[in-house]
Amino acid sequence: MEKTQSFKIAEEYMRLGGRKLVKIDDNIVSTRQWEKDTPEAEAFWRENIEPMDEKRRREVEVHLASISDV
Repeated sequence: MEKTQSFKIAEEYMRLGGRKLVKIDDNIVSTRQWEKDTPEAEAFWRENIEPMDEKRRREVEVHLASISDV
């Protein structure tokens, strides 16, 4: 199975030490963060994910670890 671009972006963010978690409730997607990102992950988020339009950013966020999994 081939990975989507949004999955690859989320995977790279987490590989760099990203700590944001996704919360999906009634199809509303948001992120939560209790631990700080590594500087590399923070820069990656700021440069690659934050500028995305809401739809594309949501597609990436759904691939993050879920708060219900922690």
